[in-house]
Amino acid sequence: MKKRLIGGLVAAAILIPTAAFAAPPLIEMLTRKPMTAEQVKVDEVGKATLEKLYSAFPETKSFEIIDASYLGDSTNSTGTKTIQQSIVLQEKGGTGKKVTLHTNGITGEIQDLTQENWEPKEKPLITLSDQQIKAKVNSLIDKMYGNIKEYEVAMEQMENSDQKTFMLNYTKKGSKTPFYQVFVQGNSISVGVVGGETTPSINKVEGYFSKNGKPDYFADDFLNDEKLFSLLKMSPTDLKQELAKDKSVVEVAASKNVSKQQVIDVIAKTQVEKQFPAEENSKPFMEQMMKEIEPKVVYVIEHKNETTLKK
Repeated sequence: MKKRLIGGLVAAAILIPTAAFAAPPLIEMLTRKPMTAEQVKVDEVGKATLEKLYSAFPETKSFEIIDASYLGDSTNSTGTKTIQQSIVLQEKGGTGKKVTLHTNGITGEIQDLTQENWEPKEKPLITLSDQQIKAKVNSLIDKMYGNIKEYEVAMEQMENSDQKTFMLNYTKKGSKTPFYQVFVQGNSISVGVVGGETTPSINKVEGYFSKNGKPDYFADDFLNDEKLFSLLKMSPTDLKQELAKDKSVVEVAASKNVSKQQVIDVIAKTQVEKQFPAEENSKPFMEQMMKEIEPKVVYVIEHKNETTLKK
């Protein structure tokens, strides 16, 4: 777990790429296409997202859609077959409460949301007690996703010299990684669905890289790859032991006569297949996604232990 805040974290941006526990979604690297408010309201994904929001927070029915965009194939006038859709709503007048949502266009899941300015300016969210902040976050998750009682929460203040910032991780019993990861900063709450794991796998290990003695789950997500282990002819434990000798994955691969590009291709393909089911997309699209994620893969495989891992 890194207590390091990357600038602009809580703005209307995708939360997961900067989180310490999860690999970044590919969608945050791609060019988005604009949508009008009218298109959002007639689009299947857009309508479902708005219905979830309106049900959880009825007052948002009067909010204006001030921005919207999507990723995917524009197969008709509403821009359907979206990979991800983003909607920003705000109280009329442009200075009040604001909500930003990012929805998976394939599954319909709201992947992350940011709630801004829901507390009075005179007493913003960050000035409340830890228990009050936790209660606000619990309520937001419960209303938008439900079943908050199934999770245990750990809250800590991050090392951020610019603004007081808290990170809250919601984990199911028996899981090592969070299902929800939340950042509270200023007068905003950003919730990201990072997935977690309900059961440990005998084919995975934790902490290929670490910082201050704690595992870096961002790298773990990339490196716990059965195809990578097969390519390197190594077990997860063997790979971890080699990396502990101040080696990078690239250096370990070279000792096995495996090229850097081979490692990149294997990891990138796995990440794409995890996030975008093959049956939903064409081969050219999948190849494009592999190319888009390549810089992230390179950061991980060139990294060495106990130094700051780029994201």
